[in-house]
Amino acid sequence: MEQKKSLVLNFKKSVSAKESLITQEKIIFKAIDIIYHSILKKKKVFFCGNGGSASDAQHLTAELLVRLKPEVNRKAIPAICLTMDISTLTACSNDYSFDKIFSRPLSALGQKNDILVVITTSGNSKNILEVLKIAKKLNITSIGFLGKNGGRAKKLCDLPIIVSSNITAHIQEAHIFLGHFILSQVEAKIVKNKNFSLNMSS
Repeated sequence: MEQKKSLVLNFKKSVSAKESLITQEKIIFKAIDIIYHSILKKKKVFFCGNGGSASDAQHLTAELLVRLKPEVNRKAIPAICLTMDISTLTACSNDYSFDKIFSRPLSALGQKNDILVVITTSGNSKNILEVLKIAKKLNITSIGFLGKNGGRAKKLCDLPIIVSSNITAHIQEAHIFLGHFILSQVEAKIVKNKNFSLNMSS
């Protein structure tokens, strides 16, 4: 009985975290449009995060490089996960600082009108704050998948999207839901655009 109560309670809290995103529909729809138009301009989408959010960053990068839906057979969309290169991560941590592991590669690879998606449950990770500062200097639009009260990243992100929860696991669950929704909508807009072909047959 206690386990069932725990299951129901956790389920409700998880649903509540996702429902908090509904009140931010305008900023979510804006993020979809910005990513879509950036891709039309042949720009790149960068992702980064720490821990479980690093895995989410890799996951969402794969969705663009490969595809989201099996029935959509399109060309790869340029996406880079800043957490994937272990040699660069460890070299930067060792030679400079762990705070620079995302900002260092972005400063080399990022260009004006690219997109940066940061994923952080606290919004206070120093390496996330550093990469957001570099994004501003390079005129790269930043989208934040944040949690709790948004942390310090809230003010540095161009488009902060905050999951209203203090439970890390539920914030992460909502983040991957959010990422799937945004990227699926971007993909749908691309497929409908007859003047811009990302079809494999083109």
